[in-house]
Amino acid sequence: MKIAIVGAGNVGKTLGTGWSAKHQVDYVGRTLPDAEKKALVGGADVIVVATPANAAQAALAGLPLAGKIVVDCTNPLKPDLSGLTLGTDTSTAEQLAAAAPGAKVVKAFNTVGFNIMANPRIGDRCAVMLVAGDDADAKKIVLGLADELGFEAVDAGALSVARTLEPFALLWITLAYKAGLGRDFAFGLLRR
Repeated sequence: MKIAIVGAGNVGKTLGTGWSAKHQVDYVGRTLPDAEKKALVGGADVIVVATPANAAQAALAGLPLAGKIVVDCTNPLKPDLSGLTLGTDTSTAEQLAAAAPGAKVVKAFNTVGFNIMANPRIGDRCAVMLVAGDDADAKKIVLGLADELGFEAVDAGALSVARTLEPFALLWITLAYKAGLGRDFAFGLLRR
């Protein structure tokens, strides 16, 4: 599979490194010429958005996204991490879907830090990765990508569930930075 990662910060690079053994991974950085960006995205099966949330739409503007799986890893965080810039009546993922008609937007890889993405196993358990989207086939592919990284990948439902996944990410951030837990923890799913 060909994966184009828009954004080459900690999240983008960590995900790309994790997938590079099985997939062709290309990075679509803002300094690339537009023609090269379009070629990389146009040839990709999956486009991963790993930019700041407020830069995501601009980073995708003009790219050939129709029919493509677009994975939104962003969170609409306030600069001081005190909250979200969006309420719970929409999400960054839904806004990206509205701005990219025909794209199959899936929300994933936004609820833990990049260090957990690099190694989702904690003790004898795997961190959970919740995946939301409206296209069943696109979700299945993204669930598989999460599984390949070592997550317990769980289908969380429709793309509108991103409205709860983004605040869930804020909980992780709050616990990590304000409650003093640090970055080396993740959420798990217990079943009976």
